[in-house]
Amino acid sequence: MEFAPSPRAADLIERVKRFIDEEITPVEGAYHQQLAALREGDGDPWTPLPLLAELRSKARAEGLWNLFLPYAHAGEYAARFGTDGGTGLTNSDYAPIAELTGRSFLAPYVFNCNAPDSGNMEVLLQYGNQAQRDRWLDPLLDGTIRSAFGMTEPGVASSDATNMAATAVIDGDEVVINGRKWWTTGIGHPDCEVIIFMGLTDPEADRHRRHTMVLVPVDTPGVKIERMLPAMGRYDEPFGHGEVSFTDVRVPAENILLGPGRAYEIAQGRLGPGRVHHCMRLIGLAETALEAACRRGLDRTAFGKPLANLGGNRERIARARIAIDSARLLVLNAAWKLDTVGAFGALSEISQIKAHVPTMAQEVIDFAMQIHGGAGVSDDVPLSAAWSTARAIRLADGPDEVHLDLVGRLELAKHRK
Repeated sequence: MEFAPSPRAADLIERVKRFIDEEITPVEGAYHQQLAALREGDGDPWTPLPLLAELRSKARAEGLWNLFLPYAHAGEYAARFGTDGGTGLTNSDYAPIAELTGRSFLAPYVFNCNAPDSGNMEVLLQYGNQAQRDRWLDPLLDGTIRSAFGMTEPGVASSDATNMAATAVIDGDEVVINGRKWWTTGIGHPDCEVIIFMGLTDPEADRHRRHTMVLVPVDTPGVKIERMLPAMGRYDEPFGHGEVSFTDVRVPAENILLGPGRAYEIAQGRLGPGRVHHCMRLIGLAETALEAACRRGLDRTAFGKPLANLGGNRERIARARIAIDSARLLVLNAAWKLDTVGAFGALSEISQIKAHVPTMAQEVIDFAMQIHGGAGVSDDVPLSAAWSTARAIRLADGPDEVHLDLVGRLELAKHRK
C-alpha cells in the first residue's frame, strides 16, 4: 500500500491541523468550563453554545467541511456542500484527517464530520433514493439539521444485530413502528430531526433479511425521548445518547431505505468506513494523552527526579509510542483494503481495528491518567473524559468479542480443506 497521502489530502491535512491549532485548541478549555457552569447552574447545556456556530462558520468558509465524504459517492454533494476540491476523499486519504480531529472533542462537529451524522449521511449517499436525499441529506450536509441512529435495544443482546425486536411492519403505503431503542446518539441535540430506525419486518425470512431501515422524523406522533443516558457519568451535551420509545409510529413506506428486509446489508456497508473513522479519532486521542503524559513526566518532580525517570515510566512511554504507531498502521491497512476491495473484502481488517484500537487507546490514556496523579481523574485535565470515550467505543459498533470472533472464524476458514 502507498503510505503517502494524495496531494489534495496532504493539503487538507495541513489546513485541518492549522485550524485546530489556531482556532479550536485555544478556546476548547473555556468551552468546556462554560458547559460545566451551565450544568451546575440554571442554564441549559443542551442548547449549543454560540462558539460552536462561530467555529463551524469559519471551518466551512475555509473549505474544511464534510471532509468524510466518500470518494465513490460524493459527486455533486462535495461541490455543493463539501470541500473546495469538489470531490470526496478515499478512506486512506481521510484517515489522517480523522486522526487530527480525534485530538479535540469539538473538531469532528466543527468540520461537520461527527458521528452518527457522518455515517447517516453515507447511508443516504449510498442507499437513499433522490427524494430521501433531497429531504434529509442536503440539510445534513448543509449543517442545518442533525440526525440519530436507532439500532441498539435494551431488551435484547444487541451485539447480534439479527436480535433486534422493535418492529417496522408494512401496512399498505405506510410503515408502523413499535419498540424501544437506547444509546441513540445525537437525539439530545435540538436540531436532531430524523432517526434512522432498524426494525423487524418479516420474522419468517432468512435471519439476515428480516429487518428494515426506515427514516423516522423525530416529531412524528408516537416518538418519545424517554430519557437521556449518561455514559459513565457524562451526558455529552449538546448531542447525548437517549432511550427512545416508538408507539404506533406511522411513516410513509417511501421512507424505507433501499427496500424491506435490507437493513443488515445497509448496516454492514455503513459500519466499514465508520469504524475506520472511530479508530483514527481514537489514535488522535491517544496521541494527545501521550503528549500530556510526557509533559507531566518532564515537568513534575518527586523523590528528587522528574516523574519520567521514576518507576519504569520511560519504558511505559516507549510502549505507548509503539502501541500507537502499530495501531495506526493497522487502521491505514484497513482503510486501504476498503478502498481497493470494499467493505466485504475487508471484513477481517475492519474487525481487527475495532477490537484492537479502542483497547490500545484506553491503556495509553490510563497511563497518562496515572502519571497525572489526582489531576488525572479530575475534570481539570480531559483525560478521564478521554478514557470514558475509549471504554465506551469498545461496545459501540459491536463489542470486542464479536469482532475477535469474526477475525478468528475468517482466519480458520483459510485453513479448512
